[in-house]
Amino acid sequence: MPHMLLIHEPVGQRAARSELEGRALYERMLGWGDELRERGLLLAAESLMGTEKSARVSIPGGKLRIVDGPFAEAKEMVGGFFLVDVDTHEEAVALAQACPAAEWATVEVRGLGPCFVRQPG
Repeated sequence: MPHMLLIHEPVGQRAARSELEGRALYERMLGWGDELRERGLLLAAESLMGTEKSARVSIPGGKLRIVDGPFAEAKEMVGGFFLVDVDTHEEAVALAQACPAAEWATVEVRGLGPCFVRQPG
């Protein structure tokens, strides 16, 4: 059952680190991804750039709206993701707990599925 582990990090956190510190954390994340791949759990993983060169696109009521980043109202940004294939939601949560980014960010765990299916509740 595929799950997305979304890394939500505070805006500006990357700029507060030295390049050496940033590279060390990035290497930890790459290593963790390699471990998941070796275990046959990793489907995909990517780091995302900051919001400085990003955009939000919407068309409410048929009217195009494009907002270029950075986004002052945002306190967090999605900094990256791991797409994993596990048997249960609980396994995905356990992986999130083991993710190095949980030490400096929040790891959101979301199952993949169609948006029209009602969730049991």
